Amino acid sequence: MEGEGERKVSSALEALLDFYISAGADGWLELDPADAFALSEAPRTAAPPQAGRMAPAGMQPAAPAAPARQMPPQSPQPRSAPPLQPAPAHAPGAAGGGAVVPGDEVVVAAREAARSAATLDELRETLARFDGCNLKLTAKSLVFADGPADARVMFVGEAPGREEDARGLPFVGRSGQLLDRMLEAIGLARGEVYITNVVPWRPPGNRTPSPQETEICKPFVLRQIELVRPKVLVFLGGASAKALTGVQDGILRLRGRWLELPLGPDAQGATIRAMATLHPAYLLRSPVQKRYAWRDFLAIKAALDEASGS
Repeated sequence: MEGEGERKVSSALEALLDFYISAGADGWLELDPADAFALSEAPRTAAPPQAGRMAPAGMQPAAPAAPARQMPPQSPQPRSAPPLQPAPAHAPGAAGGGAVVPGDEVVVAAREAARSAATLDELRETLARFDGCNLKLTAKSLVFADGPADARVMFVGEAPGREEDARGLPFVGRSGQLLDRMLEAIGLARGEVYITNVVPWRPPGNRTPSPQETEICKPFVLRQIELVRPKVLVFLGGASAKALTGVQDGILRLRGRWLELPLGPDAQGATIRAMATLHPAYLLRSPVQKRYAWRDFLAIKAALDEASGS
């Protein structure tokens, strides 16, 4: 019985070894780390089986014609990372030996490109050609804006989401549906207002745009504001308010307060009345806060009525 048990164990070990070999395992697990790719590129030299290693049945190697010289063991050398190539001299923000990161030159280029557009259609085409923001590489579409160029009120969010990226329009998901109902509550239709975002491309995974990405995209939304010249500008959420006005208060302290946003140098010192309110996405998560948004929208309606009567 003892001999039969040993044969069963031996058969099981052989079967296990056959499984590992068929799966591609061809060596022992060592304690020291080794680069398998580097080792695979080294010249392969036949070596005698290691002591104590059992070869599977039917796979015993034939006796060599002459004793093979055993190579001395070599310690695997980890493959070093390739050296960083210096960035091209013309790349904006490039530093020798480092990765290319958009810098001040890209922001200046964005300002010049935005300033060159005389109409919203030209601005859209200019933005579509602009390659200075890395978000363009991962987004499906450019989410420029939605609404008439002569709208009396303009809404600015932070960045498009998944639904917006798929359709190429801002605020068309659940947040946009809530925004439409809020507009209807004060007598405004979706087609009467102009809606856009500070960042026109969806950040991957709906992450928050980085400060640098926001700075690169900001000249284009500021140019939209100058070209539309609305009577009232509404920031949807604290992020867009901070990006365009520089205020640092949280949205719960900032909302409902009237601000003055200076226009560009072509406006000769003109400003636009602006107010920050709660983002529809925040209201979906915190419905109890809708009462504050309702007060803000009533103030927006009063301001529009006042502007129409003056």
